[in-house]
Amino acid sequence: MPNKRKIGDEYEQMAVIYLRKHGYRIKERNFRCKFGEVDIIAKKGNYLVFIEVKFRSSNVYGTPAEAVNYAKQRRISNVASFYLYKNKYPADTPVRFDVAAISEEGIRIIENAFPYCGRYMA
Repeated sequence: MPNKRKIGDEYEQMAVIYLRKHGYRIKERNFRCKFGEVDIIAKKGNYLVFIEVKFRSSNVYGTPAEAVNYAKQRRISNVASFYLYKNKYPADTPVRFDVAAISEEGIRIIENAFPYCGRYMA
């Protein structure tokens, strides 16, 4: 049985390379806190971007982007709030939530994949 964490790390590394080529400056990978984890935190333009990386070998169970359901969006939003608070970002920091959808066809970045949906904004 394949090691899911190792496979996930490989796809995240592919996403990092792709993101860098498309103007993202990577700040952190696999940021964890009591609210959960976000795969990649980057800057692009004025935005601080929280990026979820999702891979699907087929669309039998849905597309990679569809795997980022509301519960996952809420977790990522809460992690983002904590990250902003912990790193003393101002309340008016422009934030965006992107998904790096990886499939057999390649990588697609979905900008503004979902709105903030956490319990509070730091």
